[in-house]
Amino acid sequence: MADVLRRTLIEAALTFGMSGMAKAATVTLPFENGERPLVAYPQKRPLIRLTARPPQLETPFGVYDEGVLTPNDAFFVRYHLANAPPQELDAATFTLSIKGRVDRPLVLSLADLKAMPTVDLVAVNQCSGNGRGFSEPRVGGGQAANGLMGNARWRGVTLKAVLARAGVQKDAVQIRFDGMDGPVMAGTPDFAKALDVDHALDGEVMLAWGMNGADLPILNGFPLRLIVPGWYGTYWVKHVNEITVLDKPLDNFWMSTAYRVPDNACACVPPGTSAQTTRPIGKYNVRSFITNLADGVVVEAGRNLNVRGIAFDGGSGIAEVQISTDGGVSWSNAALGHDLGKYSFRPWNASVRLPKGRRAIKVRAVARSGEAQPLESLWNPAGYMRNGVETVTVEVA
Repeated sequence: MADVLRRTLIEAALTFGMSGMAKAATVTLPFENGERPLVAYPQKRPLIRLTARPPQLETPFGVYDEGVLTPNDAFFVRYHLANAPPQELDAATFTLSIKGRVDRPLVLSLADLKAMPTVDLVAVNQCSGNGRGFSEPRVGGGQAANGLMGNARWRGVTLKAVLARAGVQKDAVQIRFDGMDGPVMAGTPDFAKALDVDHALDGEVMLAWGMNGADLPILNGFPLRLIVPGWYGTYWVKHVNEITVLDKPLDNFWMSTAYRVPDNACACVPPGTSAQTTRPIGKYNVRSFITNLADGVVVEAGRNLNVRGIAFDGGSGIAEVQISTDGGVSWSNAALGHDLGKYSFRPWNASVRLPKGRRAIKVRAVARSGEAQPLESLWNPAGYMRNGVETVTVEVA
């Protein structure tokens, strides 16, 4: 019965991706041409729809103030190919194949994977283009605000343990990951990503079937997805059913052409220019956000105002969060909340008292690695890795 229900939900997701389940509500994101519909897909509350096919759904920013873990029904959705989600998803018949430069090619069921030692990890999944819509000058690609990120407790098995059963051969260079979603047209490159073998076998990369104590939602990779903690979501392959150990780097569209950034320390170039050399995108840079205040909100003068939010980086952890209430002239430290691990959102809060008038509240994070957010977001042609200091302007009356 559950499998029949899942297939029904998948078909509904495709159908409603074209027509929409709820057309009455819209939101306007804070940049040019920012009006978007709020649409409730199967297993999801109303989310901001960026595209219908493939489904690309952004989390309304207020969700991040609900708690440090992003609810499954509010978690963002990002696909690359129009035949998504795949319609043949069935946990009972699902298999994962492992082949290539291995001693023992394997075909594993979900039950086989669940019989292995289980691990849990709290980690942020963030799209490479999170915040792209704010780029100036504007760039191509999905015009998202800051809702293409989410933090979850993932349950599964380490990739290292799975590949140990297959026996990775000494000449292995990279591991390729393919999912069950595919292109509609023959000329469209199938979506596949690769990790260097040392990274893939670091004991932290996971194959996950669980998310926040439940099965993965269909639109977030059911029944199995790759978890690459601290790395941008392009590597987090959904519906993963094929792993191939390679003796040379993967040279496909999604590695050699797409998801690349300028090959320099800032991953940036002067606005409006292009990079002479590029490299594949990799780890997150450090970011922080105010979650409980929105631009233009009216607050009371002379009383303590609680300001709270989240911060994260690519895996060193958050050392401190600083807040400014005078537009960046002076800064003070916020209090850090409970630490769920170096790959998780880190909550923070501060109490401030503001004089009357319009006030620009800024927040910036410093990672344990020493990396700090730049005051202004740096620019690249794809709008990737945006992490400049965020500002919320409030009216104090």
